[in-house]
Amino acid sequence: MHTKEEKMEAFGRLLDVLDELRVKCPWDRKQTNESLRPNTIEEVYELCDALMKDDKKDICKELGDVLLHVVFYAKIGSETGDFDIKDVCDKLCDKLIFRHPHVFGEVKADTAEKVSENWEQIKLKEKDGNKSVLSGVPQALPSLIKAYRIQDKARNVGFDWEERQQVWTKVKEEIGEFEAEVEQMDKEKAEAEFGDVLFSLINAARLYKINPDNALERTNQKFIRRFNYLEEHTIKAGKNLNEMTLAEMDEIWNEAKRKGL
Repeated sequence: MHTKEEKMEAFGRLLDVLDELRVKCPWDRKQTNESLRPNTIEEVYELCDALMKDDKKDICKELGDVLLHVVFYAKIGSETGDFDIKDVCDKLCDKLIFRHPHVFGEVKADTAEKVSENWEQIKLKEKDGNKSVLSGVPQALPSLIKAYRIQDKARNVGFDWEERQQVWTKVKEEIGEFEAEVEQMDKEKAEAEFGDVLFSLINAARLYKINPDNALERTNQKFIRRFNYLEEHTIKAGKNLNEMTLAEMDEIWNEAKRKGL
């Protein structure tokens, strides 16, 4: 691994390269916070994809792309005189030190759960922190991740099941209510109840230490692998999926499962 000095030199080189691009490259020169935002979202998702695949080489590459956006926003901030990369680093360090009194102070926190609880309480007390328990959850988060985060934040102030097994009663209740609305063919009410079903299942995942977003993405990838196998097998056999029976497709699908796909 590289020394601290080498790391600092590499970071300084990145800042120098961006400074030059901002002046000499027509594309980089015209970028704004607003124009970069969609690209930033895309880069973060690409990083998440690399993380899910545990592709170390790709993770390194995608981290670089995300880092570029961080320093780019800081560069724009310095041009408007609002802040620069030093301010970004200083504020982050100050926040980390303030929110970790069990490391930099006298507070005791022996478990990750206790650290998380302390973290939420500290954030509520910060001068420029969140005004309510749930206000720190970004509105733009995907719904599944947002549900997990708001449930987790509520847990940190004691709003949770006393025993995690109790959640299954709620899950079954919500499924029953959804089924009832589906039978009535009331689309709006059925949609609302389906949302409650998903919310309760996400809650169950959280209580059993399962990240629902990761779990769903694993299932997505599994479905893609098996469906691709089905499609490829069908093409090799000179057939068309639209012309196959469900039983024929199930046979190939189960073959993919047996192969561990």
